[in-house]
Amino acid sequence: VQLVESGGGSVQPGGSLRLSCALTGSIFSMNAMGWYRESPGKHELVALITSGGSAEYGESVKGRFTISRGNLKNTVDLQMNSLKAEDTAVYLCVAKGVVGVYSGGGDFWGQGTQVTVSS
Repeated sequence: VQLVESGGGSVQPGGSLRLSCALTGSIFSMNAMGWYRESPGKHELVALITSGGSAEYGESVKGRFTISRGNLKNTVDLQMNSLKAEDTAVYLCVAKGVVGVYSGGGDFWGQGTQVTVSS
């Protein structure tokens, strides 16, 4: 099981970016999929969406970011609007509670994609 992230990059304050993440590999199920972010001294929830479709957001991104299931199976998208300098971080895709067909279960993490918000 691997997570492949795309999107990210640099944008000016107030701009928008879209991140996508795809889980590759055979699984039976997973509980949730989404994003965390890391910056110096911080590791925080950005957004998660459960297998049932419920979304959870970190306080700092509520009203600005939207998580959704992608068009392809086991993919997730994160639309980030009204970006601020404090959103600058490495964004990590996560798949939680995975039950793999050929691999062990648990939580899986992507390698991360950099988002930089700067004028």
